[in-house]
Amino acid sequence: MQFEVTRNPNPVPDAEREAIIANPTFGTHFTDHQVVVVWEKDKGWHSAQVIPYGPIMMDPSAAVLHYGQEIFEGIKAYRHEDGSIWTFRPEANARRLQRSAYRMALPELPVDVFVDSLRELIAVDGAWVPSPEGEKTLYFRPFEIAAENFLGVRAAQRAEYRVIASPVGPYFTGGIKPVSIWIALDSSRAGKHGTGEAKTGGNYAASLLAQQKGYENGCSQVMFLDAETATYIEELGGMNLFFVYKDGHIATPSLDGTILHGITRDSIITLLEDRGLSVEQRRISLDEVREGVSTGEIVEVFACGTAAVVTPVGVLKSEREEIVIGGNEPGALTVDIRTELTGIQYGRVADRHNWLVKLAD
Repeated sequence: MQFEVTRNPNPVPDAEREAIIANPTFGTHFTDHQVVVVWEKDKGWHSAQVIPYGPIMMDPSAAVLHYGQEIFEGIKAYRHEDGSIWTFRPEANARRLQRSAYRMALPELPVDVFVDSLRELIAVDGAWVPSPEGEKTLYFRPFEIAAENFLGVRAAQRAEYRVIASPVGPYFTGGIKPVSIWIALDSSRAGKHGTGEAKTGGNYAASLLAQQKGYENGCSQVMFLDAETATYIEELGGMNLFFVYKDGHIATPSLDGTILHGITRDSIITLLEDRGLSVEQRRISLDEVREGVSTGEIVEVFACGTAAVVTPVGVLKSEREEIVIGGNEPGALTVDIRTELTGIQYGRVADRHNWLVKLAD
């Protein structure tokens, strides 16, 4: 697919852009351009463009506003020491976007168009990719919305795929410091046979009430339990979880239809197995974690996702209890696997699995 490029006539001045990328904050500033590709039921995907960043002109009856047909992704661009720009496992993000689209009755964007859309945006906004010091990156937000103007409960016959990008620093500031997690006992993120596997805004909206309660209790994220029994740990509002046991094995909640297929999660499982470690993907109850931490069987807990990479968890907290893990200090394996993963992403560690894709020299 050929992308038509219309350059922004009023880009952010160089000095202002350099000040932004020298000290970026997550999701507050955006690059000069965006990608747009249109889908129509009788035409398929067409009209691929790179255009100036700006508001989306939308009719009040646009389907996305009324029926929530919307999906998105998160992926980063990394500047290596030689100045080249790379991204990490974009085909995996593209396939996950397709799975989300299928679940939400949206058209599935071809994998090559997804990867090309990142490359096309970098071709005009590559100067927005920060230097690698301090784990700075350019965060892409690809998303797809139902863009047909109508009121009626059916799948939209027109959709738009867009990509915007924001220079970012670490998701959690303060270095590799354990975070406190609020345990949601009275709300669920997603139910069985629902949209839990899809990366769709409704799942995140469903997490915000509990997230707000967590903030009020000094926590950075929320841990959700299964909707049926409130017994088994699923995931955080925006990250997957891993539990490290004293005997050296690691466990993570299995993908049972309610948990997002985390690409960082999958990458970490591969890197752990490369080391000869056993990784169990299974149901993990809150009771097991409580007892395991109490007896010393569970020695580390960490969360992972594109935005935060790998983050140690120091406390699990609810109205009923407070579970302190490893003395609220980052665990050795957590720090080590984080160092290896970020090293691959920034080109400092050998990419044994060919995960990196170059976007620009």
